[in-house]
Amino acid sequence: MQTYTAIIIGTGFGGQAAAINLKNIGITDFLMLERRAWMGGTWSQNSYPGAAVDVQSPLYSLSFEPYKWTQMFAEQDELVQYTNHVIDKHKLREKVKLNANVSKVQWDDDKQLWEITTDDAGTFHAKFLINASGPLSTPVIPDFKGRDSFKGKSFHTNNWDHNYDYRGKRVAIIGSGASAAQVIPAIAGDVKSLHVFQRTPHWVLPRPDRKFSPLMRSLLGSTLIYKALRTAIYWTLESRVIGFKYSKTMLNLVAQRQSLKNIKAQLHDPKLQAAVTPEYTIGCKRIILSSTLYPALARPNVSLHTKDDGIAEITETGIMTRKGQKLDVDLIIYSTGYDATDGVISYPVIGKGGRSVQDAWSEFPRAYLGTTLPGFPNLFVVTGPNTGIGHTSAIFVIEAQLEYIMRAIKAVQSKQAKSIEVTSKAESDYTGMIHEEMKKTVWKTGGCHSWYQSKSGHVIAMFPGFSFTFRGMAKAFKPAHHIFR
Repeated sequence: MQTYTAIIIGTGFGGQAAAINLKNIGITDFLMLERRAWMGGTWSQNSYPGAAVDVQSPLYSLSFEPYKWTQMFAEQDELVQYTNHVIDKHKLREKVKLNANVSKVQWDDDKQLWEITTDDAGTFHAKFLINASGPLSTPVIPDFKGRDSFKGKSFHTNNWDHNYDYRGKRVAIIGSGASAAQVIPAIAGDVKSLHVFQRTPHWVLPRPDRKFSPLMRSLLGSTLIYKALRTAIYWTLESRVIGFKYSKTMLNLVAQRQSLKNIKAQLHDPKLQAAVTPEYTIGCKRIILSSTLYPALARPNVSLHTKDDGIAEITETGIMTRKGQKLDVDLIIYSTGYDATDGVISYPVIGKGGRSVQDAWSEFPRAYLGTTLPGFPNLFVVTGPNTGIGHTSAIFVIEAQLEYIMRAIKAVQSKQAKSIEVTSKAESDYTGMIHEEMKKTVWKTGGCHSWYQSKSGHVIAMFPGFSFTFRGMAKAFKPAHHIFR
């Protein structure tokens, strides 16, 4: 029986941070399971043209692992370099099992262990289980009428086929969110024609990017300067919560006014201006940072199809629009997002008494500190329900979650216990507080339906407040909120 003190599912930033934190508290008997043939998570997987981070690189990095970034908003290839730098520096490759797709995990109450079943890599057992598979790991393609009849090329941005040459081709991209906003400018100049299908427009703000000079890069090598820059960026971004939660006036006067000005400055066709102007409050959906999207949409070879001219069906040769236009295309790109709320964990998780996480989340996904659930001892979910952050670095919140997880594991060790489980009351009180606070936010009141919401209508993806508030709660470990066995 392959038994470990801890097993981590996923090797992205969440999995890497979990592994390094385990080492820091003296646990070296752990294994990382990765379903793909390589390590690295979302930035190794999402290699579509134009892929880049939308949070400043010095903050979108592990706090203990500074890096000499080449630009303020790192592109995908540099994020992969950083990922590999972290993996190699901390010798994580020797701790991973690749091609190990988890098909089921189940708690053995007699042995007080998790049993982890994979498709092809065998079965493993662990005292502690940390799910770090990530919320943006299960791509979604809507079931359009006739979707499977298309005889051209098609793929999701998450699975970009680099063997296919799109240059000179007739292309359609379905979706207009964050990934599409990066792909569209990257390919528009190389394709014969590009049809963009937009269900709902997004608010777009200019991207304040800049290349770092050799001098600036050398300064980033200084821990003191790196920390100072991180801190300045952090507090600048943190101020956005005031608008998202406490002041719609601030949102309108600052962000929305700037976005409207951006539309008029970059688009001169009144019809196109109207088509890309949202009707909901800025911030209700993810704000896109781009200085190149609108110029790309204005190109003569690019056509924007709004909701009233959306997809009626997909045919063998292309797309039939709702207005009856027949569009023959060579390539359909699905930029249609992920199952980031109801599908936070993509495989069955069976806890005490045979109850599954999927059953526990039948109404909507919920967890204490977005991390652990009653009835599921020694299970910790990185980037679980209500840990998303719309204004700052997701890695900050991941590190905050790990503050709690490590404290929980150390509490088990110090008490010489076998398991830790959050109480139902602690989880219920926490979840109630989260959704009461959510009522004050633009994600709940902004007049949109976004991927932040689950099928229940609850906003599941976001934390309704300052990230330092979440970190404070995560660090203040409360033994009374837990059951030890």
